[in-house]
Amino acid sequence: MKDIVKLLVSVVVCLAAGFIGSIFTNANIPTWYAALKKPSFAPPNWVFAPVWTVLFVLMGIAAYLVWRQGLSNPAVKTALIIFIVQLIFNMLWSLVFFTLKSPLFGFVVIIILWLLILFTIIYFFNISKVAGILLIPYIVWVSFASILNFMLWRLNI
Repeated sequence: MKDIVKLLVSVVVCLAAGFIGSIFTNANIPTWYAALKKPSFAPPNWVFAPVWTVLFVLMGIAAYLVWRQGLSNPAVKTALIIFIVQLIFNMLWSLVFFTLKSPLFGFVVIIILWLLILFTIIYFFNISKVAGILLIPYIVWVSFASILNFMLWRLNI
């Protein structure tokens, strides 16, 4: 029963981070974001919500797999702290890019986020190979989002 609660908490925390990020994002999509010049590879807006939902669920499962190894383990504590910091940067990107309408500073934040995801994958993989693997789609998507963010900045300066 404890494992089920840990799994639910892990997934809900990640989905809550996504929800908070969407608060910063949604109002600006039909206005500011719609007016930006976009590269040809920019996906349609409807793609983002389902992709992020799947990624947040995978992140939650990965965090659970690490958490279940026990917080008394210093490696688990370190891995989960890095995970929480990257989750904060995930939300921060939405705030900086959409609410502050700053593709340049959004790019700075997303590069830091990418590095934090990489560190999270490494730390998670050392504790649970499956947890590390579950984060690979996340870093792939954030890699794509980083390129998109950079191009949005370049096309709109």
